[in-house]
Amino acid sequence: MLSCSDGTLYTGWTYDFNRRLSEHSSGKGAKYTRGRLPVKAVYIEFTPDKSSALKREAAIKKLTVRQKLTLISSQQNAIDMLPAK
Repeated sequence: MLSCSDGTLYTGWTYDFNRRLSEHSSGKGAKYTRGRLPVKAVYIEFTPDKSSALKREAAIKKLTVRQKLTLISSQQNAIDMLPAK
């Protein structure tokens, strides 16, 4: 999920996260994000295959903004609990 400059959230899927984020950031991504630069990655999930990714994308898109923010927060909390390097 990407956070856009206007405060909205964009949800999508890709085989190559770094490439796709670069495309969005350079204005070559989805039309939705082009006019809402800069974008920032705020939530990432990995799935075993394209079918699972598309199903999960559809499920996330059905969530309310509040539910999406809770999802983002829960992932950040898990990252914060990782041991320091």
